[in-house]
Amino acid sequence: MEREQMLREMTRTVEELRVFNEIGKALTSTLDIREVLSIIMQKISELLKPHNWSLLLLDEQTGELVFEVAVGRGADKLKEMKLKLGEGVAGWVAQEAKSLLVDDARQDKRWCQKVDQMTKFQTRAILCVPLMARGSVLGVIELVNTEPGSFSQADLRLLESLADYAAIAIENARNFQRVQELTVTDDVTSLYNSRYLHEALATEFERARRYELTFSVVFFDLDHFKRVNDEHGHLCGSQLLRQVGDLVRANLRTVDIPTRYGGDEFVIILPQTSKVQALHVTRRLRLALNERIFLTERGLQVRVTASFGLANFPDDTSDREELLRMADEAMYRVKETTRDGIQIAEPALIEKTS
Repeated sequence: MEREQMLREMTRTVEELRVFNEIGKALTSTLDIREVLSIIMQKISELLKPHNWSLLLLDEQTGELVFEVAVGRGADKLKEMKLKLGEGVAGWVAQEAKSLLVDDARQDKRWCQKVDQMTKFQTRAILCVPLMARGSVLGVIELVNTEPGSFSQADLRLLESLADYAAIAIENARNFQRVQELTVTDDVTSLYNSRYLHEALATEFERARRYELTFSVVFFDLDHFKRVNDEHGHLCGSQLLRQVGDLVRANLRTVDIPTRYGGDEFVIILPQTSKVQALHVTRRLRLALNERIFLTERGLQVRVTASFGLANFPDDTSDREELLRMADEAMYRVKETTRDGIQIAEPALIEKTS
């Protein structure tokens, strides 16, 4: 029995070393945060085998935790959720900057039931560690199982080590991104420009193919934008575009890629987002746009709507340029019929204004 136990421990140690080596190579081969995080979360799955797991990042503007990567039952719904600091186990870990091992969530007052209510998952054991860089919390990694006591202190130490790699990757990628943004940012909206769109689309396409992931593209165009320029002038038009850009950013995750394609056209790349998830995001964005009154600081009350089209890899096409074209054509079908609606590339489904 002792020999078998020793053999199991040695096998796990070898596997851990192999994983750390692969993650180290990934860190030195790319500064793309999504690719590195995908690798790390994949390795966590291989080593610790949780039922559900997620990586949440702290939004620097709102101070809330956002589900950037979520895997398992109900993961689609988690990407719509945000947690405040101190809310739930993940919020507590982020606030206190301390790791936490919970044998039975139902016996821990820090546990938040709303996540289970949304996902229909029955959480019992929880493993959660902070992502730390330069003394600051970047986010957390959280693993959950349905069996009480299914995580160990050894699992906690391993996850802490993996979190260190993830934090380094996030910090490096963010620093690199700040430099890159100086050359790839649209002057009017502060979103990414069309040049960066094609670079990001190529990167996301290759990553999705390599790791068998999905991603979606949303193409939208403001309805009757020319009227704003004609009635209020081009300065007001530019300010409106800037406010639309702010609204778009506020309704996306930090890993999403919003771009100004040109004029009043915008394209959003949604990494690791299924067609259903992309539809939820687009609905939320359309609603936010419809409810907003623009240019009030100029004494105006301008309302705008938009026509949206979306397409998904690999559901709709496995060709990069075709994906963008399909989203564009879906948008134009709305533009030519109802406006203020959403159309999925396939099947043809138009959501009209209620």
